[in-house]
Amino acid sequence: MTATTLLSDNLNTNNNLQLPEQLQILPAGGQDPERFDWQEVWYPVFYVEDLDKTKPAKFTLLERDLVIWWDRQTNAWKAFDDRCPHRLVPLSEGRIAEDGLLECPYHGWAFKGDGSCDRIPQQPEGGTAHTSKRACVSALPTAERQGLLFIYAGNPENALQVKIPIVDALETDTGKWTLFGTFRDLPYDALTLLENVLDASHLPFTHHKSVGNRANAAPMILELLETNKNGFKGKWEEGPRRGKLGQQDTTFVAPALMWHDLTSKQFGRTITVVYATPTRKGECRLFARFPFQFNSAIPRFFIGITPRWYSHIGQNGILEDDQIFLHYQERYLEQAIAKTEGNSSYAKAFYLATQADTYVSELRKWIDRYDANPFAGKQLAEPLVKEVLLDRYHSHTSKCASCSQALKNTRKIKNISIVIAAISWTASPLIGFFFAPANLTLILLSAFPAVIAIAVWLICKNLERKFIYGQETPLRNL
Repeated sequence: MTATTLLSDNLNTNNNLQLPEQLQILPAGGQDPERFDWQEVWYPVFYVEDLDKTKPAKFTLLERDLVIWWDRQTNAWKAFDDRCPHRLVPLSEGRIAEDGLLECPYHGWAFKGDGSCDRIPQQPEGGTAHTSKRACVSALPTAERQGLLFIYAGNPENALQVKIPIVDALETDTGKWTLFGTFRDLPYDALTLLENVLDASHLPFTHHKSVGNRANAAPMILELLETNKNGFKGKWEEGPRRGKLGQQDTTFVAPALMWHDLTSKQFGRTITVVYATPTRKGECRLFARFPFQFNSAIPRFFIGITPRWYSHIGQNGILEDDQIFLHYQERYLEQAIAKTEGNSSYAKAFYLATQADTYVSELRKWIDRYDANPFAGKQLAEPLVKEVLLDRYHSHTSKCASCSQALKNTRKIKNISIVIAAISWTASPLIGFFFAPANLTLILLSAFPAVIAIAVWLICKNLERKFIYGQETPLRNL
């Protein structure tokens, strides 16, 4: 990639960055060849369609609390430290004022898109306290690419020179791709998530009856093609389903992006993309994307008419197939490493006995080789109870525009149906009193709306639960 191409890519989607005097392409992770710096990276934080331009949103990136808001003066998303410089309250609890500025909820200090303070309501006329650097909020670079909002975590001056991690294949033949996906806040590390999704050998067992089948389990001969500080690439020549689908290629783009790329005669080209955005120790936000190029128009049609919230319910169930045991697995690994010395002791904790573990092993070697632990020296919190691990509302629904609206609609329909059932149930005896036994058909018909309404109420109650809480027993164990 040339410097001109990189600059064009970042400028096209990021109008709040300043052009450096001397442009030089910088690698993600900093320039130290022996260390990967997780700060010097672009990370996705939201699907753009899930953000509300009228309200601030909050996000934690690498233990840094941020507020994200739409600046209508520059028509761009902004990301600030989520602390008012006045009394350090979170700006994410504030609002977008009538003039489009971000307003603090405590005393009404208002901030422009560059982080400067526009006004202090308590300041006498002619005062200049708002012009002080101490009245400013730190702003982080932002960019939109492939439907995602990215934030640069490190030195803002480097942002233009570091490539935004996207799936390059999606930039070609854009009209042929059918794309859907989901996101969720997960109760385990970004590295644990990457380890999980790089490991295709768990699919037949963990996701049996959801997207896998135990009968498809077989030896996996994974080949590592190249590896360096920027990540690694590999191939599985036989591919899934005992070779029935064709070769699968895997790419890991350090530090938080991977994808499996598969082209088969049966289904066309399918890519499984996962971003693992680190929030804090033991927590991350997953963005899962599934681009398809189908051989037939039929799958594209059905995916196109499927509501986003409906696919999210199913994808939440798939994530919960392994969510609980991964939450505990990383704690067992931490305990095992603590008994030895050094991060490289993962090899003593894990018994990586076959070539199916090639990518997992290489990821751990990459971490050791480039000192790439984003939360080195920090310990995991106490494990969460199962009820919290299966929470869907706070980890997904409340932050998803489609699911939150569908939940509101479901609750409205649920309330309306119970009112209809009550009215119908009350009216039925009255009809019986005035017309029975002369018109039994009319009596039965009068009770019919109540039956339908109760059925609708039960359906809505079940759907409401799916937006709030996961399935306690995974499909593989039923």
